[in-house]
Amino acid sequence: MERVQTVVLGAGVLGLACARALAKTREVVLCELNAAVGTGISSRNSEVIHAGLYYPQGSRKALHCVRGSEMLRHFCKDRDVNHSLCGKLVVATSEAQVAQLRVLEAKAAANGVRLQRKSPAEVKEMEPEVHCVEALYSPRTGIVDSHGFMQALLTDAEARGTTLALRTRVRGGRVYDAGVLLELESVDSGDFFFLEAQEVVNCCGLAAPRVAQMLGMEEIPRAYFCRGSYYALQGGLKPFSRLIYPVPEPQTSGLGVHATVDLQGQVRFGPDVEWLPNEIRPGKEVNEVAYSPQQAIAYEVDTNRSKSFYSEVRRYWPQLPEGSLVADYAGVRPKLSGPGEPAADFQVARYGKLVNLFGIESPGLTSSLSLAREVVHLLGAKSS
Repeated sequence: MERVQTVVLGAGVLGLACARALAKTREVVLCELNAAVGTGISSRNSEVIHAGLYYPQGSRKALHCVRGSEMLRHFCKDRDVNHSLCGKLVVATSEAQVAQLRVLEAKAAANGVRLQRKSPAEVKEMEPEVHCVEALYSPRTGIVDSHGFMQALLTDAEARGTTLALRTRVRGGRVYDAGVLLELESVDSGDFFFLEAQEVVNCCGLAAPRVAQMLGMEEIPRAYFCRGSYYALQGGLKPFSRLIYPVPEPQTSGLGVHATVDLQGQVRFGPDVEWLPNEIRPGKEVNEVAYSPQQAIAYEVDTNRSKSFYSEVRRYWPQLPEGSLVADYAGVRPKLSGPGEPAADFQVARYGKLVNLFGIESPGLTSSLSLAREVVHLLGAKSS
């Protein structure tokens, strides 16, 4: 039986950030089910650096988004990771939505985020194609090369001695007083082996509740899967230079079908909200989607959903040409609240020597370095 100090399960952006931070003072093994890091939910998002507009004051999402945004910008600057603070407009397209803008403005101010009110004329000067009756401008919102960011995290972690174990699956284990016993499997050979760790960090994303259950944790949160599809704008059209977001509709459990501009100027729209039938709750047998989600979830974009994209986007961009949207990709968000329920906060739950990160959806990418700092604090080591 091999014995190590710290094991991090899951090499998405959060697992990489945790491994990097912990490796400063610890021997770390980073286990990943897939053949490369960052190929799960971390590879299927909008790549937005969020400023912290949407989250209740005092919540983990608010704390980690605001602090994590600053940490991420400094990290990218120091490591030459491509990013841009292009800014974002949140637009009200009817008078009825202006009240929601005021709520959002107050929520952002409570989190220390300053927004600028923009009239329709001011918006036209900034983004001539955008229709609105009023908008809020967030100058601290941006975009980042998420894969470049994750590669830089991996480089730092390995330079500090982290061992990366790809194609490694958790099959079971248990938490006891001195640490955590992990039963692992090599996906390629099918061989089983045991690893005894003084502490384990569960960053398994969609599978995090199931992994916690396999390791003996009983009080795990109910988890839901929500798929979001993205459509790319074809034909060489580049109508925006900034991110354009609609006013969020609370009942949709999302931020609305928004427009993002990547570092190459490509415009995409999404994500929408599509609840998947799979649900995890304590004591319930779950299918393979919770155990090996990348192999079980169909990520193909349903082209029939394009009709709703056209109608949503045309609220703020009426000139969207018919036939200009092409299905791009889809991602799945690990949510802790279901349809019609208020959005749940991030959960960082300690169970003996096991630390679990549940429900790390948006703004998880932005928050990753800050969340890693909380994990390091929980485990009693200095972070960087």
